[in-house]
Amino acid sequence: MAKTYTELLSEVKASVRSLSLEELKRRLDAREPFTLVDVREKDEVRAGFIPGAVSIPRGFLEMQAEQRLPDKGAKLVVYCAGGVRSAFAAKALTELGYTDVESANPGFSRWKDLRYPVETPAQLTPAQLDRYARHLLLPEVGEKGQAKLLSARVLCLGAGGLGSPSALYLAAAGIGTLGIIDADTVDASNLQRQILHGTDRVGMSKVESARKTLANLNPDVKLVTFDERLVRANIDRVFDQGWDVIVDGLDNFSTRYLVNDASVWKAIPVVHGSIFRFEGQVTTFCPGKGPCYRCLYPEPPPPELAPSCAEAGVLGVLPGLIGVLQATEAIKLVLGVGDPLIGRLLTYDSLRMKFGALKLRRDPGCPVCGDQPTITDYVDYDEFCGVGG
Repeated sequence: MAKTYTELLSEVKASVRSLSLEELKRRLDAREPFTLVDVREKDEVRAGFIPGAVSIPRGFLEMQAEQRLPDKGAKLVVYCAGGVRSAFAAKALTELGYTDVESANPGFSRWKDLRYPVETPAQLTPAQLDRYARHLLLPEVGEKGQAKLLSARVLCLGAGGLGSPSALYLAAAGIGTLGIIDADTVDASNLQRQILHGTDRVGMSKVESARKTLANLNPDVKLVTFDERLVRANIDRVFDQGWDVIVDGLDNFSTRYLVNDASVWKAIPVVHGSIFRFEGQVTTFCPGKGPCYRCLYPEPPPPELAPSCAEAGVLGVLPGLIGVLQATEAIKLVLGVGDPLIGRLLTYDSLRMKFGALKLRRDPGCPVCGDQPTITDYVDYDEFCGVGG
């Protein structure tokens, strides 16, 4: 027998448990364990939501529930604007096997009228909602995560093979402030792998070439460039600009040790990448949470055993893969999601198309990050690496 909407709604409301807004606020104030689910549409959520709520629009509830709400025995409280959609949502969740579901009634409109706590998400512009639309669909990112990216500050060391793909994808992702330091100029031999640059840029400084490319890719990104080599004399000036993450695309040991020491003392995580011929590796050094570069390489190899790409060669596509992995790590660190490569070294062999992973441990006797550090100020890194002044 067919039912009217009124009859159907009455039947649904009678089949689900209702929760008053006063009781909901009491539970939130008492920090009782439960998950609050907002089933309103995205444009409604942008106007404000109850703090701590998980947003799953009603139209996607059945599709996303098991992914977003994996524990079917957990206590759930569902709300909408007035209590109607939340009632239907509570019934749908019950039918999906969730055993402890309540519908808040009347809903957010009344919650706001009562002047109960309301959180407003970051206000993205219409252009940003369009540009980052695929990010916004990811529960791990969403508008809140995109706002984190837009307020983040990431420094790329080098605008070469590794710095090119890293910077491109960080800019595309919407990293709000992107720093790039490099003292080199574009050479024709760079173009086989350094995709920030082009034939018409040969002879131009790499940071200026990078600025042109990245500004065209994403006007949201503020670019801070340093047309200089990173050395002891300027590292404090460069690093003391509030960077959240440093992406290391360096090609020499002297500067890597300098960067390591400074990052440990300044507590800035470093996403390290390196390439050689057909092989690459990536790891993340996070001060206070894992080993540092000196734990991995207490001493540099002799110069004759560590030839540069200019001496040994490198497969052109290899830095693209490693650089993108570095950008991925940096984005994860900014968002605070996933499992970063802290204490793990990811290796890649392009000839065998094989990834590997090695566990790394902090060295308690490390001269920089150890229990009793012996290096507390910058040293002569060229002399330490045996490359002269």
